[in-house]
Amino acid sequence: MIKLIECPRDAMQGIPEFIDTAIKAAYINQLLEVGFDTIDFGSFVSPKAIPQMRDTAEVLSLLDLHNAKSKLLAIVANVRGAEDAMDFPEIDYLGFPLSVSETFQKRNTNASIKQALNTVEEIQNLCEVKGKTLVTYLSMGFGNPYGDPYSPELVAGFVEKLDQLGIKIISLSDTIGVADAPLITSLLSLQISAFPHIEFGAHLHSRTEDIGAKVRAGAKAGCRRFDGALKGFGGCPMADDELVGNMATEVMIATLEENGFDLKLNKPEFDEAMKLAGFVFNP
Repeated sequence: MIKLIECPRDAMQGIPEFIDTAIKAAYINQLLEVGFDTIDFGSFVSPKAIPQMRDTAEVLSLLDLHNAKSKLLAIVANVRGAEDAMDFPEIDYLGFPLSVSETFQKRNTNASIKQALNTVEEIQNLCEVKGKTLVTYLSMGFGNPYGDPYSPELVAGFVEKLDQLGIKIISLSDTIGVADAPLITSLLSLQISAFPHIEFGAHLHSRTEDIGAKVRAGAKAGCRRFDGALKGFGGCPMADDELVGNMATEVMIATLEENGFDLKLNKPEFDEAMKLAGFVFNP
């Protein structure tokens, strides 16, 4: 079964003009009607770092979760953010960005990799106590532009450390869109075979013309968890001067269905979400 994680948070976070809270909530409520496995809806991070997400708690209060099949995920960057997210029983998953690049870890969370690993352990302990699940994103998981060390063996070392902490979901993240199909297949295959008890996801950024090949490469490797954003909006504002957009969900859906996967989505509601995305991101 394929799990699609729709990421309006990732799509919105780098937009400099503040999106009205009611508009955010209306958009996410429409996404909840589609039947995605999970909605990455917001983040509990410093409003100075990501001002667009300063209203995450208010957005959550406006969501209609009655009969919603989708689970909610919020990104956190430190223990304080995790503690804030713990106050909301509606949130199922906490996501933490751990980077295999020392430079990007400092840019993204103002911490070293060693400090970030300690934070992961603390948040994992909180999640176990509070009944939530931690999703760890391995940022720069397919390479980085900073000249920091990178290799598949390095990634495997990070996965080993996370496995020792009891992390059950790890999403390999191509933060700047550098991965090609062969690397995606080989890296995911290696991790999935070595750690069959861990659920591996792919959070890939991509040019539109490369999305289909990347999805097929991930599926070929056995990956069944894919992140995307409608129309490919977004990208990490901490990563580089030129943002590479998210994987366009509509292209991922078409690719997966062409390859025989039944995604069990409500297509009329998806069409409405696509129309609303055009309004939210191109007012």
